[in-house]
Amino acid sequence: MPSASLKTPLGALCVTEEHGAITSLAWHDAFVQDDTPLLRRALEQLSDYFAGDLTEFDLPTRVAGSAFQREVCAAIAAIPHGETRSYGDLARALKAPAQAIGTGCGGNPIPIIIPCHRVLGTSGLGGFSGKGGVETKVWLLRHEGAGGLLI
Repeated sequence: MPSASLKTPLGALCVTEEHGAITSLAWHDAFVQDDTPLLRRALEQLSDYFAGDLTEFDLPTRVAGSAFQREVCAAIAAIPHGETRSYGDLARALKAPAQAIGTGCGGNPIPIIIPCHRVLGTSGLGGFSGKGGVETKVWLLRHEGAGGLLI
């Protein structure tokens, strides 16, 4: 599967596409640079996001996994830039236990583009499965202007 890397303030990220859709974004030290129109577009949008010039990704994505995993990722993707939701908010919307929402967030294969960092616990940040854990989540929230709740 074609993949391309980008250096960011959070480390090197690797985006992978399959059949015309982004299927993963991962922290990856090995630098790869396959060249496809979609990967070029993804790297450009990620660069713009980290520069503070992009607030909404416009990329086709495909989430592998169960129907519930895809539902959780769709609900996460609907959270606007600079806003947050709680695991409980998503649980009520999807009629599922908050713990299942947490598992779905942790299984998000395309973090940042599908912004699971915008999902918080009711009494704290909750987790983040990307490199750097909660510190990365805090950085992303502050970058988006949702960091006021973290001060």
